[in-house]
Amino acid sequence: MARSGLNVQSATINALFFREIRTRFGKFRLGYLWAILEPSAHLLILMAIFGFIMHRTMPDISFPVFLLNGIIPYFIFSNISTRSLGVIDANQGLFNYRPVKPIDTVLARAMLETIIYVTVYIFLMLIVWAAGEYFSVANLLQLVGAWSLLIIFSCGAGLIFMVIGKTYTETQKLLPILLKPLYFISGIMFPLHAVPKDYWPFLLWNPLLHVVELSRAAVMPGYSSEGVSLIYLAILTLTTLFLGLAIYRTREEAMLTS
Repeated sequence: MARSGLNVQSATINALFFREIRTRFGKFRLGYLWAILEPSAHLLILMAIFGFIMHRTMPDISFPVFLLNGIIPYFIFSNISTRSLGVIDANQGLFNYRPVKPIDTVLARAMLETIIYVTVYIFLMLIVWAAGEYFSVANLLQLVGAWSLLIIFSCGAGLIFMVIGKTYTETQKLLPILLKPLYFISGIMFPLHAVPKDYWPFLLWNPLLHVVELSRAAVMPGYSSEGVSLIYLAILTLTTLFLGLAIYRTREEAMLTS
């Protein structure tokens, strides 16, 4: 019996997912466990370095919880979008198989990054809870909604980056550099309410700031989420996804033949 197009694409994405995880982590001695250990170690080091200083400047907030709900959303967006830049060149041979499309490679990488960082988030939140840091998942629906929109937004941006990276090869080096300032303007190291309100209209164009502040408000009772909006995030996410799909659709054949 012939399979539907959705079933074929689902099987293709699953195959690409397992190929990606084997390529990235299969060669290490700890194997796939390294997929969790590497980002966890990175985040634990950051918490150790900045924890003492930030605890003194924000004594009423658990800094480990504050940091995790800022830096992990940033890593999800950064990794999904920038890893999409060279995805066509990295998988060129696979496109000789008719079912495999460039969009499938973006979705497979997005799925891998999502699984890695959601697992890391849960793992480290349990560690800081065991260490005595206080948090309470008061609004799970808001947390899941913000992160789901973040992942969809990242996929839309990834499709745009994939087309740009294939069309203009130099951007594969340039775009990751241009994204670095997002680390400093997405509220990762500071809460929005610590910034004078005169600057809010400029900062709030950034969708990552909305994700970060909504995530913190969902797990830190009493944390102010004034100024951010799940509706704005949803509108920008759908716009970015539509734009990404439209650009991809118009350039798909050209990318595969160039």
